[in-house]
Amino acid sequence: MTSSKNKNYFEILRPGINTTYQDFGRNNLYHIGIPFSGVMDKRNYKILNALLQNNKNSPCIEFAYQGPYLKYYGDDINFAITGNVNFLILKNGKSQQGNCYQTYKIGNGDEIDIQSTDKSVYGYFSINGTLKADYFWDSCSTNSQAKIGANNGNKISKGEKIFLETINSSFLSKKLNYISSKIQNIRVIKGTNFHYFSKQGQDNFFNKHFTISKLTDRMGMRLEGPKIENISDPNIKSEGLVKGVIQITSDGDPIIMLSDHGTIGGYPKIATVISADYDKLVQLIPGSKIKFQEINLEDAETIFKLYELETDNLILQL
Repeated sequence: MTSSKNKNYFEILRPGINTTYQDFGRNNLYHIGIPFSGVMDKRNYKILNALLQNNKNSPCIEFAYQGPYLKYYGDDINFAITGNVNFLILKNGKSQQGNCYQTYKIGNGDEIDIQSTDKSVYGYFSINGTLKADYFWDSCSTNSQAKIGANNGNKISKGEKIFLETINSSFLSKKLNYISSKIQNIRVIKGTNFHYFSKQGQDNFFNKHFTISKLTDRMGMRLEGPKIENISDPNIKSEGLVKGVIQITSDGDPIIMLSDHGTIGGYPKIATVISADYDKLVQLIPGSKIKFQEINLEDAETIFKLYELETDNLILQL
């Protein structure tokens, strides 16, 4: 591993959409109002760092729908992109279509045009080494709503530079044959306020389809569909929230709390998305239809262990 000392960097020619520095996020800070944040899709993040032979929690660049257009200055490096992403590599006036889950070598003056995600939301980019990023509470993860994290808590903008802290000089080229599967049935555990809702509301929640609305970001995913009737109190005393919890607004609409969610909320909680389904849930684009399926806590824990094992097995193929 060699030090880069700011001589190696990417210039941002186009920032893309919601482009931020991310890692696994912040632990144990809910009590002071600091959300977990971190990458939306942990499996793709883990595979990215494994492809590049980086530390498991190395900083990456996360983007939504469209990624940045980057021009590189410096010593030769390798990079990779994970997710379902269309991108071009431009060298000496010639362009090459890139493939996700594969490493590529670039040099001084080369460009990467991360054009779009394909029927998905989030993609991930990094290099064989460490991106330079400021840390707050042991994480570089950017929460742009709270202005916390690298880049002064802001999304990456045109004209900025992404500096390389280190480059791994003993790098070996890698490739993984992997296609992320889609999901429609979202498995959940009943929430603490499930009894607040009418029998019809409960039936609607588990038996009807909901559509992901355009009002979705890193904080939350709003759903459109049948109303969930509250027969108790639509506004409760604010309580702690966790990632994946589903609140029902006073209008009867579900909102799923995502990685940058607030730490407390005052809407009743009908259910919580299991951790094993979260990565695939956040990759569903607006307009996608989903249906909720109830499982118990014991099954959720078993499914999560299997999901983690599946991820580890993918990484072992590298």
